[in-house]
Amino acid sequence: MNIRKYGQAPFNVAVLHGGPGAPGYMAPVARELSKTMGVLEPLQTKDSLKGQIDELDEQLTDHADPPVILIGSSWGAVLALFLAGRRPSLIKKLILVGSAVFDAESSSQTESNRLSRLTEENLEKYEQIRLELRLAPPDRRGDLMKEWGKLLDESDMYDPLTADLEVIDTQYHIFERVWPGFVALRDKPGFLKEEFSHIKCPVVVIHGEYDPHPIEGIRPFLEECLDDVRFYILPECGHYPWIERRAREDFFKVLKDEI
Repeated sequence: MNIRKYGQAPFNVAVLHGGPGAPGYMAPVARELSKTMGVLEPLQTKDSLKGQIDELDEQLTDHADPPVILIGSSWGAVLALFLAGRRPSLIKKLILVGSAVFDAESSSQTESNRLSRLTEENLEKYEQIRLELRLAPPDRRGDLMKEWGKLLDESDMYDPLTADLEVIDTQYHIFERVWPGFVALRDKPGFLKEEFSHIKCPVVVIHGEYDPHPIEGIRPFLEECLDDVRFYILPECGHYPWIERRAREDFFKVLKDEI
């Protein structure tokens, strides 16, 4: 089953995990929201951008009660934008949490921010895993990606209540195909602006002040191509607001108010 359900119908809200290839980590958000509403958690299984867009379209069409409020985290925020641009009638509102950035320079800044926050020991481990990933057999890459992710968590989190993101499985084979496909389109002049200009619904961006993804790589781009976009910047908050000791309460207040 590539979708999990929380609460009772109607299912007007769905949460999207990031990665790509890190299914399951939006479960804590779904559980909290399901106290008062039905929530879907689609799990992406396809290894191409088009495949994930089509899969999400099918998941929401088959299991949700459209139009849907779509809450996307990190890569999930980008996937939500693509679907809303291609299927505007399916989406009522987008809420983007810790979105990925939309240009190569900001992507490079994200990596620099992350690496600058690692301890010397973990920085050495990071570089070692990067080299191993290039040569490792396919059945070893998932484990390496999981180790890599744990290192990045050190730089992505500000003051976490837990380091357990509840990822079901680290799927490197999905990441290595979907992410480069997105990067190629991101770096194609004007492509994303044209793609997202078809979005008709309101868009809300929730972003941690400590998130390594610079808001400067998100806000100007979205303001340029969207008609209705608003921003909430959470202080003392990293990439995953729902696990942040000092931001969790404010995050869920904003989220529930927007829903």
